[in-house]
Amino acid sequence: MSTLLLNLDFGEPPPKKALEGNAKHRKFVKKRRLLEKRGVLNKKNQPPSNVPKLHSEPPKKGETRQMDDTLKIPPPPKKKTAASSGGSEQSLDKKAVPWLTPAPSQKAGSVVNKVDLLGEFQSALPKIKSHPTRHQKKDPQKNPQKNTPAYSENKCSGASQTMPRKMVAIDCEMVGTGPKGHVSSLARCSIINYNGDVLYDEYILPPCHIVDYRTRWSGIRKHHMVNATPFKIARGQILKILTGKIVVGHAIHNDFKALQYFHPKSLTRDTSHIPPLNRKADCPENATMSLKHLTKKLLNRDIQTGKSGHSSVEDAQATMELYKLVEVEWEQHLAQNPPKD
Repeated sequence: MSTLLLNLDFGEPPPKKALEGNAKHRKFVKKRRLLEKRGVLNKKNQPPSNVPKLHSEPPKKGETRQMDDTLKIPPPPKKKTAASSGGSEQSLDKKAVPWLTPAPSQKAGSVVNKVDLLGEFQSALPKIKSHPTRHQKKDPQKNPQKNTPAYSENKCSGASQTMPRKMVAIDCEMVGTGPKGHVSSLARCSIINYNGDVLYDEYILPPCHIVDYRTRWSGIRKHHMVNATPFKIARGQILKILTGKIVVGHAIHNDFKALQYFHPKSLTRDTSHIPPLNRKADCPENATMSLKHLTKKLLNRDIQTGKSGHSSVEDAQATMELYKLVEVEWEQHLAQNPPKD
């Protein structure tokens, strides 16, 4: 039998290279610990190394430094989640994904926790301000004319005109021109609104020579014509006001004739031909009553008095006040029986 010779060296082994001192290795270990902390990798059981780190860092929150200058990291808390394989447990970082954290089950002894991921996800999203619908956008305050009493009153009566601001009253004063002054020419025109405010009041110079000033009735005198507005200019100003509006007047056809103008009958209200107004004054319905008589009877006011002549502003205001007395009734009648132009 041959002799077996063994060369055994019972001396100390050569020192191993300290891997902890390698910067690349430290970066790898740091990433691994982070993945282990989040539960992506299983924690590797290794004996703690006694080699101190070259560049020590202060311990983070939850870490404690031991006597041998090693960090002790507490294991992350494990949470139970529902799994299809039979209830396997996985660790979930609550700070990383806060809106996916399952709520604990309220039922005692329940095995599977009910997770409303959709509800928590929607609650984490920023709230979006809802826009009003088409029906909510309708604001009654945007049309304040519909809230006025005159609008409601005319609407109930079926009146065609619903906005009093489009109603005006007119009165004109004439002087005599032509042969022996028998031709009536416009010398003054006054227009007031629904509330009686003056919109227009001007003396007008006729295109023909004035033969008779008719001062007793018209109140026009020679000095009024010195700075009077020429007829052509005044007519354009007046028609600009009357166009598209309801015009109230007493024997208004005479005023339109002096203006050389025709206004639609559907937009004309002549207080000398309104039967309800005559009934209120205890006069025959088909009779043509004077403005002075109706004003005295229904408004208890005297107009056209004295020798200084009539005031076209005063007459226009009286005409509008008379019309307001029967406005609802007469507009309802016109709505059912519209006049033909």
